[in-house]
Amino acid sequence: MKLPLPPARSLGNKLALVFFAVIAVAFSVIFFFVVPQLQSNLEQQRVKDLRRVVPVFTPQLQSVLTTSQKDKDVDDFVRSVGDSSGAEVTVWARSQNQLWPKYSSRATPDSSASRALAAWVSRTGHIEAGVESSNGQRSAQAAVPVRRHGAKRPSWIAVYTRDLGDVQDAVSLIRTRVLIACGIALLIALVGGYMVARAVAKRVRRLETAAKQVADGKFIEPLPEDSEDELGQLTRTFNEMQVQLARVDSARREFIANASHELRTPIFSLGGFVELLQDEDLDEETRTEFLWLMREQVERLQKLAVSLLDLSRIDAGSLELNPEDVDLSELAREVAGEFTPAVSRHHTRLQLRLPARDVEAICDRERVAQIMRILLDNALRHTPEGTRVTVSADRINGTAELTVADSGPGVPATSADRVFERFYTGDAARGSGLGLAIARELADRMSGRIELRSAKGLTAFTLELPAVGDDGNGNGSA
Repeated sequence: MKLPLPPARSLGNKLALVFFAVIAVAFSVIFFFVVPQLQSNLEQQRVKDLRRVVPVFTPQLQSVLTTSQKDKDVDDFVRSVGDSSGAEVTVWARSQNQLWPKYSSRATPDSSASRALAAWVSRTGHIEAGVESSNGQRSAQAAVPVRRHGAKRPSWIAVYTRDLGDVQDAVSLIRTRVLIACGIALLIALVGGYMVARAVAKRVRRLETAAKQVADGKFIEPLPEDSEDELGQLTRTFNEMQVQLARVDSARREFIANASHELRTPIFSLGGFVELLQDEDLDEETRTEFLWLMREQVERLQKLAVSLLDLSRIDAGSLELNPEDVDLSELAREVAGEFTPAVSRHHTRLQLRLPARDVEAICDRERVAQIMRILLDNALRHTPEGTRVTVSADRINGTAELTVADSGPGVPATSADRVFERFYTGDAARGSGLGLAIARELADRMSGRIELRSAKGLTAFTLELPAVGDDGNGNGSA
């Protein structure tokens, strides 16, 4: 029984937590970096605006401070400057390195907020601006020195102050909205991420379950391909893999069954003949016939063993090939000579139609000879006695061709597409069904192919191989 995964190892929970973490990090960056930077930018913008305003009123302020004899007139002017500049204006008087607020646009000036800046400008003698904080309140300030005519050091320091409370309020509102949006987004990410992850995990578990069933040899119906994403492609690949595995498994079972049958038949025959030969009353003619039949069954076993060995090497990829330039005409004459006794027993007319010029191909000589033996043996086995068999070779369109044809009844249309399948034979009593399968495999590994042309009164197997000296345009050169 399969135990459920712990919550920490569940794919759905992991993906949901990833979505949650991504949203949390994104809003944390906004809250702790973007919003404070926004506040700083707004405050600096206020400082720049104030710094541009200060020089506009400085000449008039200097004139009033140096010419007016009444403090009330100066106070009135300072108030008008404050109203015009939109800032609180405090004029600090300087005497013997001491500062005190002498004039202000407010009835009760906040001297603590501007004292430090005024003292700094008193020492430097230049306009200074910045953001100051006092009692938890932040303000933009700009201070300008005011000198008497001919004086080197400032006699007054005019400090312009604008409250930044509205900036703080705006930033505080943004922070609140960000927190609310963050909470909503995290909730949506957690719920939505979990739902999406759960759906993904469900599809993954479906694939996992199906894979285990296939691993146990239980092939199932194809899984539904309900998307075009990566999981959909994986599902499609899994279905294709299952089809291929099913074919391989079916071929394996059929191979074992057919091989067992092919081995069992001659073995049982040999056993039966051995028992018959033990009969002392058996006449010599019958004994000779039994020995001939036993020899035929032994040859059948030998051919089957060699064929099975060749197939195993082909499937394992350990079949060694030695490509070389081979004259197919010469090779056809040699192999045809080997079949003289068999042709004679079959009362067959074997004709060679070979050109005077060489038909050279790039191939493994022994494997091509093996293919030709298979084709000739196939023609003799599956045709009536007296059938004409023809072997021809030619060079056409850059390929070297070797054809074995017979004038027998032909291959039925229902069998034409299956003659190259392993263990398939239209007449099980006349062969194992491995020869043509091996021939095609060998041809493929030599960059060639075998084609079948069949009609009533004609069956032709043509082996096509790369020709020697092909110039790439289908024309050969010696």
